[in-house]
Amino acid sequence: MAESSARREEDEPIRTPPVRFCLKIGFFAGLIWGSVRWLAVAMNLTKVPAAFLADPWVKRSALASAYWQITGLALFILMSMAAALVYYVVLKPYRGPYPGLLFGAAWWAGFYLWAGPSIGAVPPLNKIGWNSMITDGCLFLIWGLFIGYSIAFEFHDEARREPEPAAG
Repeated sequence: MAESSARREEDEPIRTPPVRFCLKIGFFAGLIWGSVRWLAVAMNLTKVPAAFLADPWVKRSALASAYWQITGLALFILMSMAAALVYYVVLKPYRGPYPGLLFGAAWWAGFYLWAGPSIGAVPPLNKIGWNSMITDGCLFLIWGLFIGYSIAFEFHDEARREPEPAAG
C-alpha cells in the first residue's frame, strides 16, 4: 500500500510555483541587466542615469552618488520582478524569443517614449541622443528576452516532465 502511494507521487509532474519562480527570474534579470546598464552608464554609452527610476524624486546631480546608484539598481531589480509577473500573466502561453523581445521593446517604449519623459525619469529622445536610445533599447530587448525565455522554458518544457525510459 505504501509502495503504491509513493509510486503515484513519483509519477506526478513537478509543479513550479509560478509567483515565486517569476520573482526569482525578475530578481536575476534586474541584477544582471541592471548591472550591465550601470556599466553602460559608467562607460558613457548612455546619458540616462543608472538611477533613472528615482529621477522624478531626486535631483539629477545627486543620482551620480554611490548611494543613488545602488538604489537605482535596487529599483531596477524591483521593476524587473514586477515585469516578470506581468509577463507571466500576459504572455505565458507564448513560446520562442519574439514575445520576450516585444516585451522588452514595450517596456523601453513605455519608459523612453511615454511615461519616462512625462514624469521626468528620462529626458526626451531628442535630448538623449542616438547612443542612449540604441544602448538602452538593446539592453531592454535583452532584458525582455531573458525574462521571456526563462518563463517560457520553465512552463513549456515538457521533456523533463516525461517519465524516464525503463532500464533494459
